[in-house]
Amino acid sequence: MPSSSPNRGALGFILVTLIINSMGIGLMMPVMPALLTELTELPVSEAARWGGALSVIYALMQFVFGPSLGNLSDRFGRRPVLLVSMFTMAVDYLIMALSWHLAVLFIGRTVSGIAGATFSAASAYIADVSSKEDRAKNFGLVGAGFGVGFVLGPMIGGFLGEFGPRAPFYAAAALSFVNFLFGYFMLPETLKPENKRVFDWKRANPLGALKQIAKYPAVRTLLLALFLFDIGHYVYPAIWSFYTQERFAWSPADIGLSLAFVGIGFAVVQGYLIRILEPKLGPGRTLVVGLSANLVALAGLAIAESGWMAYAMTVFAALGALATPAFSGLMSVRIPDNAQGELQGLISAAAGLSMVISPFAMTQTFAYFSGPGAPFYFPGAPFALAWLLILASMLIVLPFLKTGQTPGDGSETGNSSPN
Repeated sequence: MPSSSPNRGALGFILVTLIINSMGIGLMMPVMPALLTELTELPVSEAARWGGALSVIYALMQFVFGPSLGNLSDRFGRRPVLLVSMFTMAVDYLIMALSWHLAVLFIGRTVSGIAGATFSAASAYIADVSSKEDRAKNFGLVGAGFGVGFVLGPMIGGFLGEFGPRAPFYAAAALSFVNFLFGYFMLPETLKPENKRVFDWKRANPLGALKQIAKYPAVRTLLLALFLFDIGHYVYPAIWSFYTQERFAWSPADIGLSLAFVGIGFAVVQGYLIRILEPKLGPGRTLVVGLSANLVALAGLAIAESGWMAYAMTVFAALGALATPAFSGLMSVRIPDNAQGELQGLISAAAGLSMVISPFAMTQTFAYFSGPGAPFYFPGAPFALAWLLILASMLIVLPFLKTGQTPGDGSETGNSSPN
């Protein structure tokens, strides 16, 4: 598919949509510890457990419903699925802003998790308007959109957090509603009529979708590596606010500034750097560079003793963002055009399952090694655990490079559409 002005316009629309959506998410991150300590009357180390539980319920809903929403986008188009997701997020943030009990937060995260189709539908949207050669670098727009949003969101959230832990949630609700209006009036449909297919409940669930994708062995192997990577990579959103407050005594404004710094790095890497490196290195080697950078970042954060060290390691964490679009690109080129939503739904489900496991594991590890009864004080323990998981992901990927059969390089046959 040659590049064209309409396709560039469609990519621009989805990029802006992702930026606005991620701003809403980033707004609330700096104040989540304060809101949880207010509602639970617990210290930060113990409130982090509830933060992990909130992340788990959100991720569990994404795991269960992700393939359904991906398949719905293959049947009805990307636009309606994205619009429903945008509107639901606006309602979710308003519910959390008005929360008077911890249970209300759980209700809000459950609802938003069910409708959290932004990633899978947006990725399928990008696949619709990209040639197979351009998909890996264009998938970087997903991370770039979230990166730019995380530059603005945490900074604004940290500033608003000085007026109370609920203020950013009201702002996120308003921003998400603006996002919905933008999409309603400006977002075009990209799924061609001939690529629509009948919705089938047998494949619109995690196990059914996995059974279909399992027909492609290299994709199946990459999904396993991506799953381990995601568990390790989600240590950042799961623990960053709690870790930096505990380890460096950072305020909400400090946390917001650090997240904005990370967001700048992610935006540059996934929006620009991958477009230079991926054509030169190929998707497989780009993936290994990203995984290696993550290993450096996690090792440094595990032993960081001052704030400047944490900032230094976020440079490597940003470079590690090369891994996510490389994973998606390698899998996408091995799947037929009429199954892109199904693949992205399965990737979303894998991410959802990772987000069930990671926040729980990371927050529990953090609480265990930083609480009053810790066997020894080691608040960087979650980063050490994440380092082991990403090392395992790299060990799964490396054999493909050694044999010259990187998944997605055309070495695998059988690219017919699963019916």
